[in-house]
Amino acid sequence: MKMSDNKQALQVAALKNGTVIDHIPSDKLFTVVALLGLQDSDSNITIGNNFESKKLGKKGIIKVADRFFTDEEISRLSVVAPNVKLNIIRDYEVVEKKQVLMPQELRGIVKCANPKCITNNEPMTTLFHVIDKEHGILKCHYCEKEQSKEGIKLL
Repeated sequence: MKMSDNKQALQVAALKNGTVIDHIPSDKLFTVVALLGLQDSDSNITIGNNFESKKLGKKGIIKVADRFFTDEEISRLSVVAPNVKLNIIRDYEVVEKKQVLMPQELRGIVKCANPKCITNNEPMTTLFHVIDKEHGILKCHYCEKEQSKEGIKLL
């Protein structure tokens, strides 16, 4: 372990069991907290922001004790932070690493930007098809309006 790796490790406390969400763009950190409902959690949560990152310049990191996220929760993250990494920790060891990837469909996560869309006028679940993962282009299943991830509103 290089000296710099050791210093980075010392900045955040060790986790016995739980999930580490790493490589969060710093400007999206609190959006991720809200998406996962962590502000209402009773778990021990460590949130760090503006750590140095070779890829992002600055990054955020969240450690959540005794919590493991569902695929649906993880797909919500992909909308705002598509390159997040999840480390699953059991007994202080990383037992699994997951790269968060945007799924083919987003159900009940994003609001349609078209005010005339049926999903904005009837009590129903939204459904978007991801037509360009690289640029984050979504297409509403019902009205076919396209929108980019920069302009989306989350439900």
